[in-house]
Amino acid sequence: MATVQHNGPEREIQQTLHELRGRLSGQLIEPRDPLYEEARAVWNGMVDVRPLAVARAGAVSDIDAALDAVRRSGLALAVRGGGHNIAGHGTVAGGLVLDLGPLRGVHVDAGNGLVSVEPGATLADADGATAAHGLAVPLGVISGTGVAGLALGGGVGWLTRSYGLSLDNLDAADVVTSGGDHLHASGRENPELFWGLRGGGGNFGVVSSFTFRAHPLPSPLGGNLFYRQPQWRNAPMAFAAWTRDLPDTMNAIISFLVLPPGFGMGDDPWMVIGFAWAGADHQTGLDLVEQLRSAAPPDEQEVGATSWLDWQSAMDTVFPKGSRGYWKNVSFSRLDEEVVDVLLGFASEVTWQGTGIDIHHLEGAFGRIPEDATAFPNRSARYWLNVYGFWQDPSEDERLTAFARKAYALMQPFSEHGEYVNFLGAELGQQDFLDAARRAYGQDKYRRLVAIKNRYDPQNVFRYNHNILPTPA
Repeated sequence: MATVQHNGPEREIQQTLHELRGRLSGQLIEPRDPLYEEARAVWNGMVDVRPLAVARAGAVSDIDAALDAVRRSGLALAVRGGGHNIAGHGTVAGGLVLDLGPLRGVHVDAGNGLVSVEPGATLADADGATAAHGLAVPLGVISGTGVAGLALGGGVGWLTRSYGLSLDNLDAADVVTSGGDHLHASGRENPELFWGLRGGGGNFGVVSSFTFRAHPLPSPLGGNLFYRQPQWRNAPMAFAAWTRDLPDTMNAIISFLVLPPGFGMGDDPWMVIGFAWAGADHQTGLDLVEQLRSAAPPDEQEVGATSWLDWQSAMDTVFPKGSRGYWKNVSFSRLDEEVVDVLLGFASEVTWQGTGIDIHHLEGAFGRIPEDATAFPNRSARYWLNVYGFWQDPSEDERLTAFARKAYALMQPFSEHGEYVNFLGAELGQQDFLDAARRAYGQDKYRRLVAIKNRYDPQNVFRYNHNILPTPA
């Protein structure tokens, strides 16, 4: 994406920043400040840009102060929650970053099964608060991920088949628009905005509070079945057969990767079938796992009762902050011999640590949500493939980005409509950047999202995302 410079006379901009510093209950961090290098960093180390300033919020009221500064100065704005977005949309060269990371409060109304989450909270914050009440909100799989970006784009994780995406469990949201309006969005109030928030990302405003529906969380049963390369043809086929009749309480993901040293699995690539059983009866879950083990005996395995918090953070070490990454994704429904041949053709190339391939099994509660109920692009696909990078060496950027693109291209003959915006990396050219959202949502949903954008952000203030372009006035 092209670098966007700030507009307006330098003196006026500096005066606006001076006034903003005085209004913030948090901090305004500029390049001369000792905290600047830390404040400008996002998870993806490939995104190395220098904002003019970072407004680190200390209260929800700081959202209004930052938006007022943007309106008066014309500065480009990036909004950051957890900063984990793979495309690096939580920062902007030469502009203002509104960093909501310090706003991490989570309030659990256990009696009504509702959870209020501030916009800087991470999965760890939400999981820790809800687990204390024997509850869970369906979230993702890395505990450092921000709840806000995850839920606005989708939210695929270990409870997706059981209860749907994170956005399917969003009950309401409070939104501050680019014009400074404070709106409550739900199925009853501002319902079209609520529809757009559930999948449309941060295109329409700053969400100052999320309210989710929570679900009872029995002590989970989890595990991983590990397969060496000689088993890679049989195991996916067995997995495909196994998933045809699974109950919603079984959630499973196939992964291909070289595991980091801390896992003690050596330097060889592995196929891993990870699963989380959300049912109360562990024996039923174990019986289901035994069906898969009998059809595809693993080379190694770990299966047993686990803590939900431990399970939700088990893969954190794979994705340390500062990792470099570019991601591509494909939705599909076939996992037959033809597809497995193509899949293994590129998966077998992953002999280095720093790239992984996941296949999320969907259906269940996710698939029963009507296609037009939210802006999420596809409810009919059985599987969703994500090729993701987490390498450390900048010299590998070109090669490993090209690998993700190649894998994506090879899967296109089997792909279905839509792409998941939370699994989309930063596109390199301006046209690619603009086309990404159109391709992700498809024509009908993109058109509906444009109408919402026209109403709530016609000036495209919120454009550092997978951008929905408003119709020119």
